[in-house]
Amino acid sequence: MPKKTATKPSDETSATKAARTRERILDAAAHVLSRKGFAGTRLSDVAVQAELQAPAIYYYFSSREDLIEEVMWAGLARMHQHLQAALDALPAELDPMDRLMAAVDEHLRYQLSISDYATAAIRNSGQLPEKIRSRQLVEENTYGDIWRDLVDDVRRAGQLRDDLDPRTARMLVLGALSWTAEWWNPLRGSLDELVRTAQSLVRHGLAPVPQGEGGGTAQAAGQKARTRRKSAPAA
Repeated sequence: MPKKTATKPSDETSATKAARTRERILDAAAHVLSRKGFAGTRLSDVAVQAELQAPAIYYYFSSREDLIEEVMWAGLARMHQHLQAALDALPAELDPMDRLMAAVDEHLRYQLSISDYATAAIRNSGQLPEKIRSRQLVEENTYGDIWRDLVDDVRRAGQLRDDLDPRTARMLVLGALSWTAEWWNPLRGSLDELVRTAQSLVRHGLAPVPQGEGGGTAQAAGQKARTRRKSAPAA
C-alpha cells in the first residue's frame, strides 16, 4: 500500500494564512459595500480597508463582481444560520407568537449591530446585476422559509387575525424589518427601543382584536372609509 504523503507544516501554515487573508478581504468588502453600495464599491477601497495592495485581491477573487457576489451570499447565509441557531435554542414549549418576537429581535440586532454582511446584503439586494443575483435569491428564499414557518405556526395557534393573508403579512413584516438598515440611526434612538417598538407593532398588528375592542377589524374600518369617500358629494 503506498504511503500517504504527509502535509508539510509550511503548507498548512500557508493554507491557514491564505484563508485568513481571504476572510479579511470579504470582511473589508462587506464593510465598504454596506456603506457605499454596489455602484460605489471599488476594489481600491476594499484593499485599503483590508490593508492590502489592490492587485492582491485578484489572487482570491477573479473580479469585483465575484467578490461582491460572495459577500452578498454570505450576508444572507450567515443571517440564516444565526436566526436558526437562536430559534433552536428557545424552549420547545414557547408560545408561537413569542417565537416570532424572538425572531424580530434576532433579525434586527444581527442586521444592525453584528454583521456588515447582513447590512450589505439587504441594502444592495435590488442593485445587483441579474448574473450575480441568482445565488443570493436561493439564500433569500431559504431565509424566507424560516419566517413562513413562524407565521404559519402563529396562524395554526389561532394567534393570527382572520382578515390577514399569512404570506402578505409575512412579506410586510420582513420587508419592514429589513428596511431599518436604510434609516435607523443609533444617535436618534437605541437599538433596544427599536426592537421593542418593532415587536409591539408586529404582535398587535397580527394578533386578533379581542371582541368589543377597537371597533372591529382594520379591514372593516378600511371598507367604511372607502364607502364614505364614494358617497361624498363631488366638489
